[in-house]
Amino acid sequence: MSDGVERRYDNSRRRERAATTQLRIVTAARELLLEHGYAATTMAAVAASAGVAVQTVYSALGGGKAALVKRVWDVTIAGDLDPVPLGARSPVRDVLAEPDPARVLVAYARLSRDIYERLGPLARVLRAAAVGDPEVAQVVDTTERERLAGTTSLATHLDGRGALRPGLSVERAGHRLWVLNGGEVADGLVLRCGWTLDDYEDWMAESMVGAVLPRGGDPAAPEGEAAKRRSRR
Repeated sequence: MSDGVERRYDNSRRRERAATTQLRIVTAARELLLEHGYAATTMAAVAASAGVAVQTVYSALGGGKAALVKRVWDVTIAGDLDPVPLGARSPVRDVLAEPDPARVLVAYARLSRDIYERLGPLARVLRAAAVGDPEVAQVVDTTERERLAGTTSLATHLDGRGALRPGLSVERAGHRLWVLNGGEVADGLVLRCGWTLDDYEDWMAESMVGAVLPRGGDPAAPEGEAAKRRSRR
């Protein structure tokens, strides 16, 4: 009996050490990517920064540099190492729990803004590298397909409530939401046009409501949503 308890304890400690090591590797890789770019972020550099052997980096991530970059992306979105899909996490569940369809989209715009704040710098590094590197291009393509799956899932949820604009398919609604919360759109407005993140969030919420809900206006998604939230803080 004691041997079984000890074995379970050892397994728990082993998993904890593995998670700690993986988090060090992911953190080191993200910092190097943001500081030096993709090409200069070698597996050896990541290992040195994380204080582990190069082989440990490969074994911890189950693959090479592309797998490492994808893991960095996923952890940056989620904020932790837990293998729980974004759609099953409480921030997304809270969005879907909003009783009014327009409020669902306002909350989704807020979540998209939060993700953009965390992910924007890394996304810019990877988009730049994808131009000349097929492996990075594949990672970027995978992340975009995942984002489209997320917006299509949201469109499906709205359709299930009978909330989509008449004649608008779930597929097309998902496409519209995917374009509106894209990182390149956000970069254009925030970095090139000088919008604040609050401005961007307000525009995104208003645009999403206008893009997929019935025409005629909805008082639940007014302009200046972020300003109203600030006034309540």
